Order: sequence, then structure tokens, then C-alpha cells
Amino acid sequence: MASKEEKPQCKFGANCYRKNQQHIQNYRHPKRKNDSEDDQQKESKKVKKEEVSPEKTNKTITDFFGGKKKEKTDNGNTERDADNEPKASSSNKSEEMETHDTKDVEESVESKEGSVESKEGSVESKEGSVESTEECVESDEESLPSPDDVAENIKRKFLVEMPEDFFEFWEFCCHLDKKKPRDALHDVLGYQLVGPFDILAGRHKGVRKNKHGRKPNYLLHWRYYYDPPEFMTVIRGDNKSQFHLGYLRDDPSEMPVMVAANSAAESCNITPKGDNLFAAIKNCIDDQIKAKNTDGTKKKKLQNIQDEVIEWAKKKKYSLDLKSKGMKDRDKKVVCKTFHGAGIVVPVDDNDVGYRPVPETPGDLKKMMKKVAESKTEKERDENMDAIQELITLVQFANDECDYGEGLELGMDLFCYGDKSFRSMMEHLLPLAYQLLGRIEYEQIIKAHLKSRQKGTDLSQLD
Repeated sequence: MASKEEKPQCKFGANCYRKNQQHIQNYRHPKRKNDSEDDQQKESKKVKKEEVSPEKTNKTITDFFGGKKKEKTDNGNTERDADNEPKASSSNKSEEMETHDTKDVEESVESKEGSVESKEGSVESKEGSVESTEECVESDEESLPSPDDVAENIKRKFLVEMPEDFFEFWEFCCHLDKKKPRDALHDVLGYQLVGPFDILAGRHKGVRKNKHGRKPNYLLHWRYYYDPPEFMTVIRGDNKSQFHLGYLRDDPSEMPVMVAANSAAESCNITPKGDNLFAAIKNCIDDQIKAKNTDGTKKKKLQNIQDEVIEWAKKKKYSLDLKSKGMKDRDKKVVCKTFHGAGIVVPVDDNDVGYRPVPETPGDLKKMMKKVAESKTEKERDENMDAIQELITLVQFANDECDYGEGLELGMDLFCYGDKSFRSMMEHLLPLAYQLLGRIEYEQIIKAHLKSRQKGTDLSQLD
């Protein structure tokens, strides 16, 4: 084999993000600044592990691995006592919600269908790397306080604030079924309230570890395979199509602009369903009523519950339009559709600084990705990856000139395509894009999701 001096220089130089050994052996790569920093951090961690001991610091072993801390709980629930009965409060709904929360003790109807595909979620192809045990421990041991105020509790766990219609819809479901509000829509629609609704239902109380032996990570709680950080699942449907509804917001500091639907078993497509949960349910019922396989009896049941939804929404003055004015206004701000169709919004100033398009049509980009995904050998995959690597180089130039939207667009398209071959590229593009855009919460969410991304419906962090 040729010596290091005889190897040709990789044409992407320090910008190359390929991980396969054959490529590394065949080409020279100057060390990137980040690599040097990573090496220093790893070395520093090793030294600390060797030098620090419980005897020297008067700490027990639990201090190093998130042992019992009564002041911290949940996103790593370390002790039940610290998570006692939060007093639900958002506007004037707190006492009523708390009453219903304590009654919601039904067994989970979550199906085991579509079990965790651990190989896709945890193990990378030869271009990627296998998730380290250390990574799992770090995310597993994260602890977050669990304040008494339920709205603040949800914000601490999920990193975003919930809109008013979220709490109103919970009140509506409590009206339908006081004992099991999470399942109030299940018999007729096949829906179940999940995600942050589990906090309203009190299902997080006392959960120190889930069935996988890990502390709940709420950033992953009911996060489906194609859910970008902007999408937050709140209602789940059937396991076959993996239909689910969620809030979509462009910036984590803003309220959602819409409620949208995705069927993760079928595609990455995100379909708008209205700007609040009442509109979304009303429009989903319309779809079911129009379906060819819906018989007369089922249509009558659907119509009855839809009438209640409409009555409640009108009383609370919520729009039932499929596309509200706010959603139409957002359409004008969308800089590109992306593969999921809902588009992305990034700040663009008067000089058009903030976004430049990926210089490939969506169709050509999908063809490029398909070539990589269907490559039969490492050499073939390496050659097919060249075109995408060139786009990443262009993104780096765009970032230097403050056009951060291009990196978000390319990263999101790779995410939506869904092939594990692109994981290292996604891990580079998306966290950086969110960081540059000041959307730090989304940076945290995408990092957690890419580490544990999985298909199927075994997505609860509480069961």
C-alpha cells in the first residue's frame, strides 16, 4: 500500500466528510480544526476519567451517572419524589386538567407493530459509525426540572411552548371522556393523544426508566422517522400507515403556524390540516367521511363527533379552515418547498442575504441520492457521493456569506430521503444550520433524533 506521502490529496480537502476506511486509506486529508478540537476533548475526557475518583471528590458513583437528585427529574427522571403531582395551570384550566390527569390510568393502547428497527436507528453503514455506548449514556442521564406549572413543565421537556388550542383541545377531550381523555377519539377515529398530552395526563409521574431501561428523553417522545425538528407529534393514528398529527413551527421561539399530518410508513410528506387542533380533526373527519370504505354507520358516528368538534371550536372562536390566513401568509415567506412539501422559512434581508437555493432541481437531487443509496460497493458509493459532496462544499461557501438557508435545505432533503448512508452529512449540515439560524432548540432535537432515529411505532419514551 502507498505511503502517506504518496497518496493523492482528496479533492475536497478538509471539507471531506466521508468515513469509509477505503477512502481514508486511498487519499490524504488535512486535519480539520474540529477534528483537532474533538481529539483534544477526547484526550481531556480520558485524563479526567483516570484522575478523578469518588474517593478524591467525596462523591459516590451515582454522582457520575445521574444518581438520585431530588431537584431534577424527568428528561432523565432520577427520582419519583421530585416529580410529585404537578399542579396543571395554563390560563384558567389548571384545576380541571389536574383532576382528569389523575384518572388517566388506562393501559397504553400502543401496538407493538412496526417494532424498533435498531439496525437502522443505531448502526450506521460502513460510511457511518456505530453509536457509542457513551453517547447513549449521556442522552440517557440528562435531567430536567419538573415544575409544578404544567405549561412550563412541557416547555422544559419539549423545548417549545404550547399554543392555547392545545389546552382547549385537552379540555374538549375531557368533556368527551372524563376517565380516559387521551382515548376520547379512539373508538370512532382511531386516534390517541400523545406527546405533550402525556404530561397533561400525568403519565410521566413516577417513570424513572422506560421498558428499554433508559430515562425518558422527551425530545424523542413520539418522534416519527420523518418528523423534522419543526414538527411535534401530538396525536397518533393507525400503526399500519403511521399516520399522526403534529404542530409545525418554523422557529422554536414562535407559536405553531399550523397542524399538519404525516404517514411515516408511506412517505416524508407533511400535509397541512388547519391552524389548530379543532380544524385538523374536523378536516381529518371530512377525509374519513369521503373515503370509499366508510359505511353508513361509521359515517353517522363520524358526523356526530364532528358536530361536537365544530360546536366547541365555534364557542372558543377557532377557525376551521383547512388553510387559514396565517398559513397563507407563511406561504409567502417559504424560500423552498423541500422534499416534505411544507417548506422552510428563514430570515432573508432586503439584500436577499439569508438564503440561496441548492443548485439542483428536486428531481435531480433525488436521482443523485438514489444512486448513492443503491450503490452495491463502497467504491461505487464513494464515486456517487462526489456530486453531493460538491453541494456540501457550496453550502460551506454559502454559510461564509450568511446564506444559512441553503444548508438547512440540503440537510432537510437528505433527512427526508431517509437513507442511512447520509447520516454523517446530516449530522454536519443540520445542527450547524440551526445553530447559525439561532434555532438552538432544533439543534438539540436533531442531534438527539439522528442518534436514535428509528422506523416503526415503538416511539413512546414513557412505556
